Amino acid sequence: MSNLATERVLSVRHWNDSLFSFRTSRNPALRFENGQFVMIGLEVDGRPLTRAYSIASPNYEEHLEFFSIKVPDGPLTSRLQHLREGDPVVVSKKPTGTLVLHDLRPGRHLYLLSTGTGLAPFLSVIQDPETYARFEKVILIHGVRTVSELAYADFIEHELPDNPFFGEQVRAQLIYYPTVTREPFRNNGRITALVDSGRLFTDTGLPPLDPALDRAMLCGSQAMLKDCAAMLDARGFEVSSRIGEPGDYVIERAFVEK
Repeated sequence: MSNLATERVLSVRHWNDSLFSFRTSRNPALRFENGQFVMIGLEVDGRPLTRAYSIASPNYEEHLEFFSIKVPDGPLTSRLQHLREGDPVVVSKKPTGTLVLHDLRPGRHLYLLSTGTGLAPFLSVIQDPETYARFEKVILIHGVRTVSELAYADFIEHELPDNPFFGEQVRAQLIYYPTVTREPFRNNGRITALVDSGRLFTDTGLPPLDPALDRAMLCGSQAMLKDCAAMLDARGFEVSSRIGEPGDYVIERAFVEK
């Protein structure tokens, strides 16, 4: 387990009966870029049981935060959802991932397209001052089925704008656009439908997607990734083909929300 470090759970929050998040201690030697993921897990029968989790906390925080679904029969999540303060978890020492700013070409607007727990990497991205230095507007779209799944909404809408270091940039540049598909809400519909109908742009006051100006990051379910990538491809956007090769958009293929 030389590639794994043991951390301790600092706090746990249950958003509803299907979503929870937790914070752990952080090895001071761990360095990562906002948007990356690590392998985390538990020791089960003397062996580590791990899976990929995006780091939801920014890289300057002294703790790590993770956002997870609860899968009753999931080998790992069925155990993780019962975590308590002080419990040990293992965290890999080598972060990786494709949702990083330097793999995007220069642009004017950054669209962060997420569904479900795919929000996690973008929580770190919107807390990165470099994000606001590189883009004039940052549009965070979070698609969920029910209103109770809009985790972190209060943090994004009310706490982040008051950040003492970059709150001014957040207030001026961040647009948060939550959308719900199965309950009444101020925004309804899938991300692709909101783009295709033009509703997203009417609501935000931004022009339609343009590969000359706009950049995007995608994280969510397999179906969402496929649909949103096809939507961007049809509009002339070019995906980053591999880490270190900048494109108009990046997509996290290493894991998907289940």
